[in-house]
Amino acid sequence: MASYALGVADPAHVKRLNRTLESLRDIADPLRRLEAIRLCREQLEALEAAAVADARAAGVTWSQIGSGYGLSKQGAQQRFRSQVAG
Repeated sequence: MASYALGVADPAHVKRLNRTLESLRDIADPLRRLEAIRLCREQLEALEAAAVADARAAGVTWSQIGSGYGLSKQGAQQRFRSQVAG
């Protein structure tokens, strides 16, 4: 089983996420599996944008956000600014 470590995330959340990701592999029909993965990705992208907005509102810098993604300040701004005000 692949492990998707999330750095500072709560280990219980990581464990639940890993179970969810592995359950996607169990969907026998490839088109249904693709649809489920697409829906999950869309929800995760929305959640990510909201988390970035929350981080910015809490005073987290673009450099700090970029660091978590292996991006520069400018890279983080380019990736998220269109989704996040500020």
